Amino acid sequence: MTQKILLLSVSAGAGHMRAAQAIEAYAARDGGGPAALALHLDVMDFVTPAFRKLYTDLYIKLVNKAPALWGYLYHATHDAPRDSSMQRLRRAVERLNTRALMARIAAFQPDAIICTHFLPAELLSRALRQQQLACPVWVQVTDFDLHRMWVHEQMQGYFAATDEVAFRMRHEGIPAGRIHVTGIPIMPAFAQVPDRVSCAQAFGLDPRRTTILLMGGGAGLGSLETVAARLLALPGDFQLIVLAGKNAAALAALQALAGQYPGRLLAQGFTSEVERLMACADLVITKPGGLTTSECLALGLPMIVNSPIPGQEERNADYLLEQGVALKAFDAVTLEYRVRLLLEHPEQLQSMRAKALALGRPRAALDVLAQVLRAGAVLQ
Repeated sequence: MTQKILLLSVSAGAGHMRAAQAIEAYAARDGGGPAALALHLDVMDFVTPAFRKLYTDLYIKLVNKAPALWGYLYHATHDAPRDSSMQRLRRAVERLNTRALMARIAAFQPDAIICTHFLPAELLSRALRQQQLACPVWVQVTDFDLHRMWVHEQMQGYFAATDEVAFRMRHEGIPAGRIHVTGIPIMPAFAQVPDRVSCAQAFGLDPRRTTILLMGGGAGLGSLETVAARLLALPGDFQLIVLAGKNAAALAALQALAGQYPGRLLAQGFTSEVERLMACADLVITKPGGLTTSECLALGLPMIVNSPIPGQEERNADYLLEQGVALKAFDAVTLEYRVRLLLEHPEQLQSMRAKALALGRPRAALDVLAQVLRAGAVLQ
């Protein structure tokens, strides 16, 4: 019997959505995973416009404009007692604004629910406690850290990125038998390292040259084109790929810069082939989001991490640095130094690559889905 799996995420940052999409991709028969009927919903599609603006827009503004304030809130909410007035008010507001979601869940009648954000996990914990929901609910933590807002009663099980996160879960009172160390879900495309030569040739790159992939600037490093220009001025025979995403102005500036450095700079807008661009690279410069860094680990890519969001991304960066797979750049000068260091010492880059491959969990999404379906088969 095909099980119906409901995936719930929140569009506050892209990582929670991408984790759910990865599990959904494996649920399809052509994804290589066990067959299941999966439905992915963004909780923010079921709330009032005012609540959506408060929850997602405020988060984005805080991390971009006032990261120190976000860091304070991250730690304050982690440390606040569950019965504090602040926590009770937050939970009441969330319940008032998500009634439409509960109706949609009832209409789908899932056999199991997987939450890739703490908000739906909290809402469903209350529904389970009040016997308004009968199916098991699982929680996938999407960083190399555990905030207490992820931890709720009544959950069927938790998926952790690392043994350390699992240890923290046990410390928070989650039974060991309900914890599964799977890694962070990433798309099936990362389950096998693409061929570097064919990928490089497809993008007009030289597969024999050292290649750096730049995936973000800002917060002390400068704009993408500023960072790219600074890197291209460094000595050494290397080529640079810069992902501008949907930033048309940045892409135009990068394309103009590419004219000054023939054959050395590939400026790329939004693409669905990130894994093929990563396959061309020897080093990635990126923010330390849980999903992006998990993709890098799966492909064995050393990283220079920059501009971590206070809180979860700082913890991600700490983990990567401790494991020897990343260096950290806190400003443009430090970035230049780190890049020079790795270009001059390719043996260090190779060591970081081996460690990254050892840490990577490219089939995390498949492992999560398989565990949920196995548990569902037992219950049936």
